[in-house]
Amino acid sequence: MAMKKFDLEKNKALKLGNQMKQSLAADRFGKASSQQTQLDRREQRKLDQAAGLVPFACKLPAALVDQLKARAATHPEGMNGLVAELMVNGLASLA
Repeated sequence: MAMKKFDLEKNKALKLGNQMKQSLAADRFGKASSQQTQLDRREQRKLDQAAGLVPFACKLPAALVDQLKARAATHPEGMNGLVAELMVNGLASLA
């Protein structure tokens, strides 16, 4: 069953209201400029999947995470590249 004109306009107004709320929050916290250059999550997920990347989560001690963050700051590929490199090297030494 088709929606009534009033319901369609109401939905448009709700969408517009939500977009305005999100844009105000982004501006307020200084994220507006960075959001324009970043890909949205769906686009980033598609690019990651095309590159063969898979999300991998684990729990690590805080001291180890601090060391990883310090090294990742100077690594050319960031945290993901550093962890991948360390895991490849570690697995190679086990074999």
